[in-house]
Amino acid sequence: MKKPITVLAEGLGHPEGPDVLPDGRVVFANTYASEIGVWDPKRGKGTYAFTGGGPNAAVLGSNGWVYSTQCPTVGKWVAPERRPPSIQRSSPTGKVEIVATEADGIRFNAPNDLTFGPDGRLYFTDSGDWDAVAKPDPGYIVAIETDGTAHILEELAPVYPNGIVAEPDGSIVWVESYTLNVVRRRPDGSKTVIHTLPGGHIPDGFKIDANGNFWITTFGSGGVDVIAKDGTPIDFLETGGVMLNCVFGGTSLYLCDFGTTDTGDATPMFGRLVRVDVGVAGMPQFRGAIG
Repeated sequence: MKKPITVLAEGLGHPEGPDVLPDGRVVFANTYASEIGVWDPKRGKGTYAFTGGGPNAAVLGSNGWVYSTQCPTVGKWVAPERRPPSIQRSSPTGKVEIVATEADGIRFNAPNDLTFGPDGRLYFTDSGDWDAVAKPDPGYIVAIETDGTAHILEELAPVYPNGIVAEPDGSIVWVESYTLNVVRRRPDGSKTVIHTLPGGHIPDGFKIDANGNFWITTFGSGGVDVIAKDGTPIDFLETGGVMLNCVFGGTSLYLCDFGTTDTGDATPMFGRLVRVDVGVAGMPQFRGAIG
């Protein structure tokens, strides 16, 4: 499948984890700029809030604040103004607060992607360091209650859990960048690998469409893998670029494109926010708020 691509913003630094605001603006983590960036249909790109550190994903809460992961370990890049690995939230006025830095007494290492569930809890992946050889960090799936208490749902091997979504029945689904697996955790705690992506399709972020299918951005593949709820492959959306994460807005899929495969010492500001009309709407995202 190949669709026309519209470039909305360029010159971004490791853009990740977008979400669509009610007024049509798109927020995203602009990691190398240490900010939650925003694209406005009338004004173009700008800053929603300066978070410091390395924000890695953003999701709108029901209270109007944008919740984000703070992941200081982004390859060899080091943020000029460090922040602790944490979950942050940013108000519409740009005020930034830290929501949580640990779960069950274990301090976060590298929070990556996040989603609200139908129960109002905030779920996120703590990936650990990308360098599994020098730093074989375990991965975690963490849930934050509405009162701010954080709990570890799953401790994983060094598999680099990355993108995460919630399904209507309360199941949580995440992708693992090292194993290429798509894993579902049901409300009773049982886990199933529902799909393993092809070699070279390193999963990063993903969302669910109105039919329950998963649209998975895969680093290095030049596109998006589409698989059914049961894991059956459906299609592959050719986009080019290095797609890191996505979100639906109507029948449009907004994608964060890293713009380069250079993950060395440089801080490449080649990232883009692009839009593709894929002809299917997304499943409405769940919203919540941490007290």
